[in-house]
Amino acid sequence: MQTAYFSGGCFWCVEAIFQRIEGIIKLTSGYCNGNTSNPTYQDICLGVTGHAEVVKIEFDEFKISFKALLDVFFEIHDPTTLNQQGNDCGTQYRSAIFYINNKQQFQAINMINLMSNNIVTQVTKLDCFYPAEDYHQNYFNNNLSKPYCQMLIKPKLDKYFSQ
Repeated sequence: MQTAYFSGGCFWCVEAIFQRIEGIIKLTSGYCNGNTSNPTYQDICLGVTGHAEVVKIEFDEFKISFKALLDVFFEIHDPTTLNQQGNDCGTQYRSAIFYINNKQQFQAINMINLMSNNIVTQVTKLDCFYPAEDYHQNYFNNNLSKPYCQMLIKPKLDKYFSQ
């Protein structure tokens, strides 16, 4: 099993799509690479801790490669907007790949170099990861009727899986 850490805006949206990708074993929404220990969602929302909302993706590398995960990641968010995805603004919503080894770093940088010059996705070594509060885990599946899920996450799912 391998692990990847992606920040592509709100972790609820990223998690909902990756949950439906074959080869994903486990997903954990959380926060990484900030300047405080054990941040809370309230801390993150203030935008002053330096953390990014991320999804920790544990995957079976025999079923899906890290490169394939990168393909999904770049498809499901806008990597050209700095610190913003849709209405979510702030450094906590930045586009970022937090690598855990040289191979991931190389593959991420290589993919970005093959893309548009407008990519603002950061490729940064993972420093620390803190799981988000329990109510953030499996958010879309547990909150299908909430307006955020219906108006923002569901259309992203429909768009991605209708291609």
